[in-house]
Amino acid sequence: MAELLLELFSEEIPARMQDRAREDLARILGELLTESGIAFERPIRSFATPRRLAVVVDGLPLQQADRVIERKGPRADAPEQAKAGFLRGLAGLDYTLEEREEKKSRVVFAIVRERGRKVGELLAELVPQAVQRLPWPKSMRWGSGDFRWVRPLHGILCLFDGKVVPFAVGGIESGDTTRGHRFMAPEPFAVRDFADYVVKLREAKVMLDGAERRALIEKAAHELAAAEGYVVEDDPALLDEIKGLVEWPVPLEGSIDEAFMSVPSEVLVSTMRANQKYLALRTKEGALAPRFVVVANMLARDGGAAIVAGNERVLRARLWDARFFWEQDRKVPLESRLPALDKMVFHAELGSLGQRVERLVALAGVLVPHVPGADRLLAERAALLAKADLVTGMVGEFPELQGIMGAHYARVQNEPEAVVAAIRDHYAPKGPEDRCPTAPESVVVALADKLDTLVGFFGVGIRPTGSKDPFALRRAALGVIRLILENRLRLPLREAFAAARAGYGARLETVDGQALAQELMAFFADRLKVHLRERGVRHDLISAAFAVAEDDDLVRLLARVDALQSFLDTDDGRNLLTAYRRASSIVSIEEKKDGRRYVGHAVAGALVEPAEEALHATLEAARAAIDRSLAAEDFAGAMAALAALRGPVDRFFDQVMVNVAEPDLRTNRLLLLGQIRSALERVAGFSLIEDTGRAGG
Repeated sequence: MAELLLELFSEEIPARMQDRAREDLARILGELLTESGIAFERPIRSFATPRRLAVVVDGLPLQQADRVIERKGPRADAPEQAKAGFLRGLAGLDYTLEEREEKKSRVVFAIVRERGRKVGELLAELVPQAVQRLPWPKSMRWGSGDFRWVRPLHGILCLFDGKVVPFAVGGIESGDTTRGHRFMAPEPFAVRDFADYVVKLREAKVMLDGAERRALIEKAAHELAAAEGYVVEDDPALLDEIKGLVEWPVPLEGSIDEAFMSVPSEVLVSTMRANQKYLALRTKEGALAPRFVVVANMLARDGGAAIVAGNERVLRARLWDARFFWEQDRKVPLESRLPALDKMVFHAELGSLGQRVERLVALAGVLVPHVPGADRLLAERAALLAKADLVTGMVGEFPELQGIMGAHYARVQNEPEAVVAAIRDHYAPKGPEDRCPTAPESVVVALADKLDTLVGFFGVGIRPTGSKDPFALRRAALGVIRLILENRLRLPLREAFAAARAGYGARLETVDGQALAQELMAFFADRLKVHLRERGVRHDLISAAFAVAEDDDLVRLLARVDALQSFLDTDDGRNLLTAYRRASSIVSIEEKKDGRRYVGHAVAGALVEPAEEALHATLEAARAAIDRSLAAEDFAGAMAALAALRGPVDRFFDQVMVNVAEPDLRTNRLLLLGQIRSALERVAGFSLIEDTGRAGG
């Protein structure tokens, strides 16, 4: 068995693209090998540094196995011209023909025998295909060729069984050489195999494994911080990015000028993180420390002193700007900035940011009664000021600080702490892992912000499509779901949608409010399925819960889902579901045949068999118990009432014939089956529950 080593050497690949690119390269190459009938013993390993993508495939055969391929031809009685065309396509191949019976006709098949080729020869065809198929978010051309790649490609190393696989891509011919670190070891060198490649790269000051680079950076940063009694701020995304910026990481510690430490820590961290890719340090109490960790890409002769000094100088210049904005912005009260929002467009079809603020204030007032402990005046005040920081100098320079800076400016002008917190948190939660607000006024304003966005965009016909969601509507819906569920809010969503739509006035007055609410509820159901997937909640159970009586209380819906899942995990639940399907199928077939609906109550006096009398009595008792349980939101009790139906339903199907000759008796029994269907559907949409193959006997 042999090894394939491929390295694509280029100009610097953007850090955010590297991991996806190496995974894509391994996947595409693996698919091409599999399609060609070339097996490999171990999963393909892939690596990325700023200047190279590499994959190694272990356990490849030297010779492709012989293959037998079937090609379907025309029907046996097809015109001779069609048969001749099929045979021309087989010219030069080793094949035999045979006829087979297929869909009431005889069809010609060619059994083609392909002799295996040398794998090295095949790789010379497959590897260039893999390189050319590699998808990039953005690509470029250079020179005079048409080949596109993320950055100019400078070299291709490709070895199979220690020998060069000869091919060319974009005018670059493959070989057995590569280069090390751009500055510390720029000369080319040859390699024999992957083991030799890794050793020589390390000697040339390139650490190939991104996970190793990340671990080294994290460990060294923690050691530098600990030496002064500090800790490194937890920032896994930044660590992932930094490891894609360096081939030979050398973490160094720098200092923040004390003159800038009065600027809010979020500003300092944002500046260091976004612009400089520095790791922030904090005291053990959580305050920002006047230190940072910068990761150099080389070993410096002076131990990194010049590198640190240069980075401190650049940071100082950036922080001068930040401190200037901080000092200037505080001179203007947030409320005085509101008129400027009238000149900023929220969306061409949804008006200005000033109009959005008016809607948020009104919607906050509507939502307050549904959030226990919320103060209306404080919530409306927070909604009024929440967007004011968008016209500050600081947020203009650092857009990621919107909300955060508004909270700082609100605190400076002595706004109540509840208002400060609501301004800070009104964008939250921004994702499934983000902290969810719990303070009442914060919850109100965060809900208003997201509901206004969702109703507005859906109202003008803008919604997510496929993977595209430019206005983050999926995130907004998930935010509403988390705010409601984690704070146990009894918020009727349709009422909230109507209030949000009313805020748009003439812009949405021609929109069908009922249809809009129905579409948004379906959207929320989809988001809830995604949100609950990690809890192991089945998506069909969520659909079943949403299907009942247009319930729009998410807390109640989730309680219904939990009770339904527990019920279906029992033998009674699984068997009753089977019975429901049988009853529903019979009734549906007969309704279609008879042109009528079998909805209503069977006539007790017309019941004949003991089994149907027992089922009728149990259904009547269950209906009353279900009504009481649903009114009390006791969904476990409703499921228990359903469980009582199992025995009588089983006996009915065992002992009673439904489609009898007597019309009145048949109708009465179909109505009884219809009662089974309606009883279960009052608790959940059982027709939407999928068959998991676990029904018992």
